[in-house]
Amino acid sequence: MKVLLVNGGPHKDGCTYTALSEVAKTLNEENIETEIFWVGTKPIAGCIACKTCAKTGKCVFDDVVNEFVEKAKDADGFIFGSPVHYASASGAITSFMDRAFYSAFQGGKGDYFSFKPASVVVSARRAGTTATYDQLNKYFGITQMPIISSRYWNMVHGATPDDVRKDEEGMQIMRILGRNMAYYLKCIEAGKEKGIKLPEQEKTKFTNFIK
Repeated sequence: MKVLLVNGGPHKDGCTYTALSEVAKTLNEENIETEIFWVGTKPIAGCIACKTCAKTGKCVFDDVVNEFVEKAKDADGFIFGSPVHYASASGAITSFMDRAFYSAFQGGKGDYFSFKPASVVVSARRAGTTATYDQLNKYFGITQMPIISSRYWNMVHGATPDDVRKDEEGMQIMRILGRNMAYYLKCIEAGKEKGIKLPEQEKTKFTNFIK
């Protein structure tokens, strides 16, 4: 079993990475493989609704998003981390997730997210954490992904990685999140061994406010 953790911060070894690393360490202790995927600092274009991904299985912009979606095929769970920028998720992680979730769902070769547990980790110096947390959780709710929680909202505070490591409650929240994610992954694995199948799917009905 493997969890793919996404660092949506501009600093490869910054505060968001520090929080994700604590989760990853706990997952490893639970015999869950992990990989921390950094979105990097190159520009990430937003989705342009061209629907090329529906035909090819890949986003028309061949960048870090396509690289991630390829890895998502083999992942069993996901944790997306973001710093707080102006009381919301970073522009990079927002564009990244818009395109990653749309292309993975639209791709002709299958949906790589549904029914896989997911979670959000938020890092901030001071405020804006709950708004960011709410924003990013919506990607999971629309994709039939079980949302894994901790004992409190998944957030850490600090202006530097050292500050984050001193946030005792925040780091504890990360460890509990790691154990909870491991628990649900093991439950899913046990269910598969017992022959429990995924829920039956209905064809999606698209409507709007006019008809």
